[in-house]
Amino acid sequence: MTSFERVMNRLEGKPVDRIPNLSIVMMFAAKELGVSFSACCSDHRLLADAAFVCHERYGIDMVCAISDSMREAEGFGTQVVFPEDGVPYASKMRLQNLSDIDTLKVIDPSLGRRMTDTVEAVRLMGQRAGRDVPVVGWVEGPLAECCDLMDMQHVFINLLDEPEAMHGLLDICTQQGILFAKAQIEAGAHIMGIGDSAASLVGPTLYEEFVLPYQQRMIQAIHGMGVKVKLHICGNISPVMHLVAQAGAD
Repeated sequence: MTSFERVMNRLEGKPVDRIPNLSIVMMFAAKELGVSFSACCSDHRLLADAAFVCHERYGIDMVCAISDSMREAEGFGTQVVFPEDGVPYASKMRLQNLSDIDTLKVIDPSLGRRMTDTVEAVRLMGQRAGRDVPVVGWVEGPLAECCDLMDMQHVFINLLDEPEAMHGLLDICTQQGILFAKAQIEAGAHIMGIGDSAASLVGPTLYEEFVLPYQQRMIQAIHGMGVKVKLHICGNISPVMHLVAQAGAD
């Protein structure tokens, strides 16, 4: 059974020879390839090579175009710092106050250097994988993208104090995520990963208002493009698990 068959069968409730290994490898993959993590984050060819090394050595049942959370943020105008063996981060938050939201513009991913790099990683992975290994693209979830653009503490305070403005920001982030996903799907992604790590830091009431509707909108749009969705939320999601289950991810 190929990795592609194994993963798709599992998602469809069909028999598999073993549970698919969908471990996210990231920094480990760079080390296995023998390059710095910053190199993988900057060059789609190395990102693809690192993913295939882990697929071949450890039976990872996917190749995934995931590296860091600053892909869309760079497209929005964030200046990104690349530590040699650390995770890229914003040198300064793009949004310093709520009025800065009005300066955000949703862009074609082809106009964002780092989004383009991801799309090219997906394209290269697809060419090498054929139908043997599923190619997983990656976008930031709506709330996580808000926290990539604005200080996380301010995001959570503003959810309570300025809900209308935050709904506007979440809408922009959702639109950008859908466009970015579309570009990767057109490049050959079989599954779209959504990383919404910040969603583990809110309780059920805030999740239901500020997270779930935007995740559902993004997932429905991706399903409409004909691919599966992987929803990845770092942290303890036990208090909101019943809501995560309503998001619609595969």
